[in-house]
Amino acid sequence: MKVSPSLLAANFADLASDIEMINSSEADYLHMDIMDGVFVPNISFGFPVLEAVARICKKPLDVHLMIVEPEKWIGRVRDTGARIMNVHQEACLHLDSTVRHIHEAGMLAGVTVNPATPVMLLKDIITEVDLVLVMSVNPGFGNQKFIMNSLKKVMELKKMIHESGSNAMIEVDGGVKEETGRLLAQAGADILVAGSYVFGANDPKGRITLLKNL
Repeated sequence: MKVSPSLLAANFADLASDIEMINSSEADYLHMDIMDGVFVPNISFGFPVLEAVARICKKPLDVHLMIVEPEKWIGRVRDTGARIMNVHQEACLHLDSTVRHIHEAGMLAGVTVNPATPVMLLKDIITEVDLVLVMSVNPGFGNQKFIMNSLKKVMELKKMIHESGSNAMIEVDGGVKEETGRLLAQAGADILVAGSYVFGANDPKGRITLLKNL
């Protein structure tokens, strides 16, 4: 299992310390949630913070844009050195074009689906994406309860990926901890995003290792 701790749950008054913890941990990525207050009912941080984090983070950045018109920012995300750029299916009018431009910018292309969005809507593009992020909570805020129907969505997505010959990974974000992480691993998830479960722990690196071993 790969683990992508979510910076949204870190100590914003001392980000450097939390990023150093991530650097010395077994984390595979650092998940960055950029919110605009329009697509989701909250504002997190913007490109100045993303760029500052990129300068000191040794882990690949997994950038999740919870914003309208994410295609306008592909170049800016690329310039941070991000490894993954995640855009919402619900926010992209021409999703295939956006995925192509992300690839042309040299990044892995991820597509995110909200809890009420059927994964079947990705059937015609599943062979073109590198990753599908299943939101297991409604996006916009941290520390929410895991939506159990997400397990069914992960299993449906895994079946679609297998039948299409796609190499896409399945990432899940929201309410991830040991219990839900184990269920997600059984359902077929490849990457777990965890925020408060990691950054709120007395031993955050231990929590990351625990999730990796599920």
